[in-house]
Amino acid sequence: MNSDTLNFRDLGGLPAGDRSIRRGVLFRSEGPRNFVPDRVSTLQEKGFRAIVDLRSSSEREDAPHDWHGPDCHLLGLDVNAGLRASFDEGRERLINRPEPEIAITTMEGTYRDIVSALMPGWPQIARLLLSGSVPMLFNCTAGKDRTGVVIALLLEMIGVPRDVIMQDYRRSSIFGENLVRTGDAESVMIASFGFMPSPAQVDIFIDARKEFLEAAWDEVARQWSDVPSYFEAGGLDSAQQRRLRELLVD
Repeated sequence: MNSDTLNFRDLGGLPAGDRSIRRGVLFRSEGPRNFVPDRVSTLQEKGFRAIVDLRSSSEREDAPHDWHGPDCHLLGLDVNAGLRASFDEGRERLINRPEPEIAITTMEGTYRDIVSALMPGWPQIARLLLSGSVPMLFNCTAGKDRTGVVIALLLEMIGVPRDVIMQDYRRSSIFGENLVRTGDAESVMIASFGFMPSPAQVDIFIDARKEFLEAAWDEVARQWSDVPSYFEAGGLDSAQQRRLRELLVD
C-alpha cells in the first residue's frame, strides 16, 4: 500500500486555544502491518524517540514494530478493549442479528471501555513525554479506535477544542476506505471476529463515526465529570497536565 494513503499523520498545527500543537512532536498511526519500505524510510527519518503501541501482546507479536532505531522507547500498553484485542460480550448478538444498530451499540460500548482501559498507561506516557522522548508515535491496529480515544483525551487535556478533535478523528476513516479499496475488509473482519458480520455492520465497524468518539466523552463525563479530572484520577495532577501543555503546545 502506498505510504501516503496510510492512516498516519502529524498532529502539529491543530489549534489549542490561541496557540497550536507543536509540529513534529505528536503523531498517530495505524499498526505496522502496512508499513512498506518507503513508509519505513519516512518513519526512520523522523527520528521517533517513543512509540506508544496500544495493541494487545498477540497483535504486537503478529505485526511487530521492527523498524525503529535503538534509541526509541517502545511502550506496549495492552489496551485490551478494542475489538481486535478482545471480543466476547455481544458476539452472539452479532452472529444472530445483522442489524446495523447492533454494530453501533457494540462500538459505542467498546469506546466507553477504552477510556477506562487507558487509565494505567497515562503515567507512563507522561513520563516519556516529560523526559523528552519526542517525537512520539501512538498506534493500535487501525489507528482509529484505541488510538482515536487516547489522542482525543490527550488533545483535549492540552486545549484542543472538541470540534477540531472530531475532525481529526474522522480522518481515520481512511483505514476502512483502504480495506474496501484493496478488498481486505472480509479477511480483517474474520480475523477480528472469527466470522463475517453483515455488510451493513462491516461498514460501521470500519468507519470512524462521530457517535463512537462521543460515547468515550460521555463515559468521561459519567465517571469523572471532565477530562482534567479523568487525568487526575489516572495519576496526572494539575501540575503535570500544565507541564504537558507547555511541552506540546507552541
